[in-house]
Amino acid sequence: MVTASPHSSGTKIARMIRFFRAHNRVVVSLSIFAFCAYPLIDHGKFPAIRVVFRLFLLILIASQIFWIRRALDLGERFVPGKPRRVWFSATIGTVYLFFFAYSCTHRGVANFLLPAMDIIGAADRRMPSILIDGALSWWLVGSVLGFALVMVFWTVDRVIRLSAGMYSRAHAGAAIHVAPPTPAPIANYSPARRRFLGQAAIALSATPFVASAYGLLYGRLNLEVTRRRIRVARLPKAFEGFRIAQLSDIHISPFMPADEIRRCVTITNQLKPDLVVMTGDYVAWDPAAQGEVVQALAGLRAPFGVFGCLGNHESITDTEESITRLFAAQGIQILRQERASIRLGGDTLNLIGVDDSTPDVRAVQRLMMPGTVNILLNHNPNDFDHAVEIAFDLMLAGHTHGGQLSLEFLHRGLSLARLETPYVSGWYEKPGGQLYVNRGIGTTMIPIRVGARPEITLLELFRT
Repeated sequence: MVTASPHSSGTKIARMIRFFRAHNRVVVSLSIFAFCAYPLIDHGKFPAIRVVFRLFLLILIASQIFWIRRALDLGERFVPGKPRRVWFSATIGTVYLFFFAYSCTHRGVANFLLPAMDIIGAADRRMPSILIDGALSWWLVGSVLGFALVMVFWTVDRVIRLSAGMYSRAHAGAAIHVAPPTPAPIANYSPARRRFLGQAAIALSATPFVASAYGLLYGRLNLEVTRRRIRVARLPKAFEGFRIAQLSDIHISPFMPADEIRRCVTITNQLKPDLVVMTGDYVAWDPAAQGEVVQALAGLRAPFGVFGCLGNHESITDTEESITRLFAAQGIQILRQERASIRLGGDTLNLIGVDDSTPDVRAVQRLMMPGTVNILLNHNPNDFDHAVEIAFDLMLAGHTHGGQLSLEFLHRGLSLARLETPYVSGWYEKPGGQLYVNRGIGTTMIPIRVGARPEITLLELFRT
């Protein structure tokens, strides 16, 4: 029997180490590709979303390493003396470890980092906790987006340098039989210029930190009232000009307290709608807050009543039954696979509400009234594709928060919400129905809104 000697084992390990050192970039790149692409061959649900999540997780880790190194570089530059630099590094490490430990145990931030966790629990409304949560959310958004900007500049720099090198070699090859080769002007990409561009990239990468602070301190409260006229075929004459106010995604939390919700209620009542509808997600992660959010919304008033449906957060927090009863006690009817007739001057609108987990299309179809305008309240806009199959006149939804962190003001499509649904915000139409997606008034996971203002919608119906 032949046995491997310790020397041969050590030789194999040394060879593996040498191989990794020689091909470390290839090994790391292949590992990252395999980690991100695995959901595509796995048989789970939503492979594209899972791929993006894994890619985001890698970017998050890389961004934290990048910014910690930048902080330590500043310490070496501006903190004199080695002992002081050691204390500076230790302080940076301690602060970061504290925030890391906090993020692993805190509900909102943990759900932002690992959305599948859905951590449920009572909200900590003490001011220190709110400040830490806000600061950590600001840091996460700013550091990730700032790092993404740095990577864009790094890619542009590499492309320019590669192009300059290729042009220089081609220029030299063409001129070699005519004159001694001289570097082309474009190849004059000096270390000083690269250093300047690197510093400019770092400076511009501060922009996301500013935008994140804006979204935390102002953007999430910068409420917009959106008015939209909706053309509805077969609308009874009595309902010409009928006004429906829509609220969605309240998400009561320390960053959307009851007083702010009551302010939204006051604004809604001042619009003097004929009917008020709510399209789900009244709570965030705290089931105990359901009573408070119901009391805050109890002030809504409309001649034809206040109706609503439930969202995915009512399902996550297991408050579907209890919050329905609490709303009913305040005269607000939550429609759960139910319909309500809105009557005016002998004519009728059929209002239907379903839970976030929409039942079978045929079950919903049984709630429709032929020959009448049917309006569907459904939290999830993805169900619009099913709604048009049975020809709803109008569907009202929420859920997306308009992307919450969105760049669609620059170009339509620049929103991560589009990985989940093509219906991010506003009005959509297909043969068989129309959809309006409300951006909501609250936030979830992180208390920041950029490019997606909180919204109350006032819809006015008119005939074709």
